[in-house]
Amino acid sequence: MKIVFEDIKRLAGSSFRILVNPKLNDFYYWHFHPEFELTFIVAPNGTRRVGDHIGNFEGSDLVFIGSNIPHLNFDYGIKTEYEKVVLQIKEDFFKNDFITTPELASIYQLFENSKKVICFHGAVKDKIGKRLQKIHLLSHFEQFIEVLSLFQILSTSNEMTFLHNKPFENLYNNKEQLRLKVVYKFIEENYQRAVSIEEISHLTHLSKAAFCRYFKKMTRLTFTEFLNQYRIEQAKRLLKSDKNVTETCFECGFESLSYFNRIFKKVVGENPIQFKKR
Repeated sequence: MKIVFEDIKRLAGSSFRILVNPKLNDFYYWHFHPEFELTFIVAPNGTRRVGDHIGNFEGSDLVFIGSNIPHLNFDYGIKTEYEKVVLQIKEDFFKNDFITTPELASIYQLFENSKKVICFHGAVKDKIGKRLQKIHLLSHFEQFIEVLSLFQILSTSNEMTFLHNKPFENLYNNKEQLRLKVVYKFIEENYQRAVSIEEISHLTHLSKAAFCRYFKKMTRLTFTEFLNQYRIEQAKRLLKSDKNVTETCFECGFESLSYFNRIFKKVVGENPIQFKKR
């Protein structure tokens, strides 16, 4: 599997980010990031891929993933209705006085154990999952208190399984991480206009051919495929916000309505009008 570095944007002044029902089931996103991640998903069944572990889940899944451990989005390939909540905690959440605070000792150990990836089950999975589904409704301060409370419960639970026998080591080097970060930032800032491979290869100090080989090796997608999938994700957001199909097409950087419709159906499985109606 090839891997993607994810550059996570947090809310200003916040130690964490909460994502409620990010729909990526049609997008193969094998990635890693410095942030710790607690993921809860409710679905009839699905596949869990984290580090060297590949497993299945039924009904629901609750997994705590350590910093920089590669993982696939848990909803990939799910065709039924599902719900997902992702809580991402910045990597320096425990530092300075936090580490030496006795009341947080068990939580600190939980974060240390997340290097082996922790899968929770039984009553604690259901209890934490229900609270995670409501956490976005709280104020920022209440969210902070709730996050600490949730991790305290998890840290004292014995309803858990380590998915690796020892801490997982991410072998991708910093140079590759930084280069991918440059590419993703460029896409984020320029997807609404025409983008050439020559332009992005120059930005990464690679020849066109070398960049194409590098990007395909790292992401299992060509640059054009990746750019189109990113644009389609933005298009879905615009369609949900009541933009019409033509406006959405051109605002997302597509130069042809017919090409937009074709790529949208290929990625999403239905055309933009069907998606908007649904």
